[in-house]
Amino acid sequence: MSTDTRMAPIDPALAKRVGRTWSLTVVGAQDVAPRMRRVQFTGPELAEFSPRPGQEIILLLPQQSDEPLRRHYTIRHFDPAQKLLDVDFVLHGDSPAVRWAGSAQKGDALNVMGPRGRITMVPEAAWHLFAGDDTALPAIFSMVQALSAQAKVQVFLEVGDESDRQALDGGANATLEWLYRRGTRSDESLLLIERVAAFPLPDGAGHAYVLGETRKVRALRQELIARGLDREQISAEGYWRPGRVGGHDHILDPGMEQRRPG
Repeated sequence: MSTDTRMAPIDPALAKRVGRTWSLTVVGAQDVAPRMRRVQFTGPELAEFSPRPGQEIILLLPQQSDEPLRRHYTIRHFDPAQKLLDVDFVLHGDSPAVRWAGSAQKGDALNVMGPRGRITMVPEAAWHLFAGDDTALPAIFSMVQALSAQAKVQVFLEVGDESDRQALDGGANATLEWLYRRGTRSDESLLLIERVAAFPLPDGAGHAYVLGETRKVRALRQELIARGLDREQISAEGYWRPGRVGGHDHILDPGMEQRRPG
């Protein structure tokens, strides 16, 4: 099924902020876990595509009106030699992006913008702490796999149950701990917050990356600051929150937080 990608012109100010537009084609789609679907794209222009691990693209999802829906998704993997771009979709709820990913077929066309985003790995850090929920798994895996084998890495991932696990191959020799909600709503679960609070921070100037539901990310950031980390040692991004449609929240100090529109 081929999708019409015609759309209204992008505002120049928005284009400068979010990057250039790329015309991509789906080459495959598969479920990598019961609640995670991977869509793989290609396009001749990707020879010029140069994302950093953990960055995102904005999907321009076609709809009935001329203006597309904009949805932020992390780049799971990019192979520059093959010009292949992987994006993972958490299959929760009935959203336009989930519906699109669920029906994506080889040959479908989609415009995207980017790459963009401030969150990426800090390779010179003495140690790395990653904490996030299902929606953060693609970004966390992308960054961990890009770190050197000598990097000291601890990962905490909160997911629904054992079926959501994925193999973390290559890159750093990371310690990965899965936390299972087992029916508790993601935005109500305290598993990730409690586990990070109990984790003894290693010595040295490390870096923490906390990603996922906005209120949880905000609480994790505040916990890490209270335990002695400088603000510059924490990368925090709210990928979603209940009732919010599109966009991300760049988590800073109260009064300074930025919402990145969808």
